Amino acid sequence: MSNDKAPSVVVYQHYCPPEVKRVLASGGSAFIGEVDDSTVLKYPLAPGGDMTRLEAEKKLLEIIGPHKRIIACKGFTDTGLYLERATNGNIAEYMLESGKPPPSVKQRLAWCREAAEAVAWIHSRRVLHCDIQPTNLLLDEHLHIKLSDFQGRHLSADGKVLVDGWSAESCKFSAPRNDPFDADIKTDLFALGCTFYFIMMGHAVYPDIVHGEEGWYEKVEDRFRKGAFPEDKHACSAITMKCWRMEYESAEEVVQDLEALEREQQVIVLE
Repeated sequence: MSNDKAPSVVVYQHYCPPEVKRVLASGGSAFIGEVDDSTVLKYPLAPGGDMTRLEAEKKLLEIIGPHKRIIACKGFTDTGLYLERATNGNIAEYMLESGKPPPSVKQRLAWCREAAEAVAWIHSRRVLHCDIQPTNLLLDEHLHIKLSDFQGRHLSADGKVLVDGWSAESCKFSAPRNDPFDADIKTDLFALGCTFYFIMMGHAVYPDIVHGEEGWYEKVEDRFRKGAFPEDKHACSAITMKCWRMEYESAEEVVQDLEALEREQQVIVLE
């Protein structure tokens, strides 16, 4: 995903490689097409289109390696990137459009913890995601999280950018900074906190600011810069606030706090 201020792109609605049965989704630079029950193909919007970002995604997935919370890479050709298919779509669609009953607090906390586990793993490989948000959290057949859309960065031990997919967070998930492409661990964790808020509340931050209305981007950014974060109370609100205030040094700390919170919730239920 590109930053909200990026120019719109032309969408070639009828382009479909032969191996793709139907288009499942589209983003700023690629389509996701169904190949079979277990595989999708991510491919450029136009025939013969630029493969640079898909090549970066392939490299990042190879660096990250297999993990139960990460969507698996299944191959790469001149057509596009073959990926594991998550049968329950992304978490935003599941919560808002599937018609399923609202998930329990227990389920929501499990999703938050699993998302944090995914981020902790990629950070351990010196990979920044740069676009953590609900649409990039997929759900497998057992409703477990699979983090997807790896067009962020791989850093060397001294912080040099080795691979760059040129992603940046969308507005309501973006830590305020002068350059939206200036990413680090804490900007990823800020976006993770915004994602926790969505999972717990069922909507993005600042629902009074309508996406696309005049000046909406500046309004959101201004509140973030002033530290005027949402104060809604939910089971995960203290952890979410620590993400926004950039008080965590690592995603592993977030995982530990979420595990402790899940244990507390279990005790409350038993009592």
